[in-house]
Amino acid sequence: MTARIHLWSDYVCPFCLIADEVIERAVRGRPDVEVVHHPHELRPRPAATLRPEDPYLPDIWQRAVYPMARRHQVPMRLPTVSPQPYTESAFRGAQYAAEHGRAGAYHRRVPAAFFRDDLDIGDHAVLVRLAAEAGLDPTGYAAALDDPEYAERHRRALAESARLEITVVPTLVIGDRRIEGVASESVIRRALQEAVAA
Repeated sequence: MTARIHLWSDYVCPFCLIADEVIERAVRGRPDVEVVHHPHELRPRPAATLRPEDPYLPDIWQRAVYPMARRHQVPMRLPTVSPQPYTESAFRGAQYAAEHGRAGAYHRRVPAAFFRDDLDIGDHAVLVRLAAEAGLDPTGYAAALDDPEYAERHRRALAESARLEITVVPTLVIGDRRIEGVASESVIRRALQEAVAA
């Protein structure tokens, strides 16, 4: 029986990258576990996105992000891209990646590009390059970014996020258990055991 970890995240959320890597470690060697990614845009259009030169981001990174990243041994740095990108296009691309069996590789590559390579993941040319690195056909992916069908799939996914009252990212759902924020490997493994036993 396959156990599923449902993960709601945003590509510009540093805690989501930490959560994703902790989950990956927790399920390593477990082919019976599937991680299903769901989108949750923290700042959808037309809301303004954050700017790294304003006081908020450097402060929250010093107080919370960097200490947690060190604790979980996840290398990352505050991106200099300003203002921070909207993630709608990247999430449309995620729909294409899922359709072509490359969701896991895509979800690893996009946030890493932002938080480690300091790349603008709102730029279509950057996204196409990242998609190719994740094993996707760049021409098909580029077309998907402007395809209304993938936009509609993303809209439906956001509607599902709202219906489930997802307000915090990362949010994990494992069986009947809902975890908001970054969970430890032991908590994830225990939740998986409970879900399989239920």
